[in-house]
Amino acid sequence: MSAAFRTGYLAVIGRPNVGKSTLTNRLVGAKVSITSKKAQTTRHRIHGVLTTDQAQFIFVDTPGFQMTHKNALNRLMNRSVTSTFADVDLILLVIEAGRWGAGETEILRMLPAGIPVLLVINKIDRLADKAELLPFIARVSVLHEFAEVLPLSAEKGLGTDELLATVARYLPEGPPVFAADDITDRSERFMASEILREKLFRNLGEELPYGIAVEIEKFEQEGELRRIHAAVIVDKEGHRSIVIGKGGERLKRISTDARKEMETLFGGKVWLETWVKVKGGWADDERALKSLGYG
Repeated sequence: MSAAFRTGYLAVIGRPNVGKSTLTNRLVGAKVSITSKKAQTTRHRIHGVLTTDQAQFIFVDTPGFQMTHKNALNRLMNRSVTSTFADVDLILLVIEAGRWGAGETEILRMLPAGIPVLLVINKIDRLADKAELLPFIARVSVLHEFAEVLPLSAEKGLGTDELLATVARYLPEGPPVFAADDITDRSERFMASEILREKLFRNLGEELPYGIAVEIEKFEQEGELRRIHAAVIVDKEGHRSIVIGKGGERLKRISTDARKEMETLFGGKVWLETWVKVKGGWADDERALKSLGYG
């Protein structure tokens, strides 16, 4: 007798920059969440879907818990994480190997009762002294009643198959929610916005203005061609020149990188037009946040 099919929702949580989106992308087998070394890269709750013969895993990639900036954007992001708990069957708390700080301790206080929590220790490949891993695992394992503790490297793919096998045991029996070939619940319009935002984060580096966002003002499809009009939103007039760069070269490079990735993801040609708009205080304006798809 074959085993019953299982389907479940899994929240991927942790502080910023521990590798939540990299892990989600690795497990799904496709890029559904943008990544960079910057905090606040993931701002939305995103579902990544993996369907096998035995199960459907629905990973909910969440923003990193924000403990410092207290503006409306970060309050909305934190709220999106905690509201996720009501809808999931399992929580994956992702931490960085060798690091446990106030952020992780604060997250433990927010964990709900009754939902199994797997502690995922990521970036084990970056430990300078591999002998430190086992004592670290022993030290953090006693901080909470974790269902499992699993060390891995999302970037290298080390231990991720073992994580999937472990997670499958916790999924409830039930039919799939998404089609077998779905990898995310998000629209192409949303993915276009996220891809452009990722390229801004990656190309601007240390010059990245804190208050930066992307608004897709028009998304039209003509056969295989997609015409996309996108505004890069900055908080201050002085940030406009940072994004545009000398002679417009930086924005042109960012747009080209984004267009190429969109074409790969969408499987067709993309005509992308981008410009920069100043919206002072948008990250602390509830109405502006709603217009940009937050909350």
